[in-house]
Amino acid sequence: MAGLEGVEQPRRHGGATAARWSPAVEDEHALRALELFGNPTEAEVPLPSRPESAATARRLAQVVILRHWGLSPKMTEDAVLLVSELVGNAVRHTGARVFGLRMLRRRGWIRVEVRDPSRGLPCLMPVHELDVSGRGLFLVDKISDRWGVDLLPRGKTTWFEMRVADR
Repeated sequence: MAGLEGVEQPRRHGGATAARWSPAVEDEHALRALELFGNPTEAEVPLPSRPESAATARRLAQVVILRHWGLSPKMTEDAVLLVSELVGNAVRHTGARVFGLRMLRRRGWIRVEVRDPSRGLPCLMPVHELDVSGRGLFLVDKISDRWGVDLLPRGKTTWFEMRVADR
């Protein structure tokens, strides 16, 4: 598990909006994904580096954030979007056969980590209105409170954190 040290990007507050997503529609698929792949709060969940793994990662994030942690549908929606973006980057840009998903919660924060064997750093690129791709890290930067990369001896962990109101 990567620590909180590493290359960190503080959040610059701004309004990034995403398409609406309904947690209720995916509940059954999400619970099934948890049974099949494991709980990313207990151990890193290995997933094959294929585009369809983004759907699995989204479902795992949904069931953990909404059901296990009891956070709001809006928090779930935002985090699921960011999980999809980090997984998409890992699949698209690293050449890995497998990547790992881990989710952590501590007082006032949630953290999602995607580990892959590439030491190539993700790059936050300028986004233009008509761009049809390349918005992943832009969304992570706008929606999360913090994000960064921890270099490992064999690869890296790209992560984001979001503040949550503890009850």
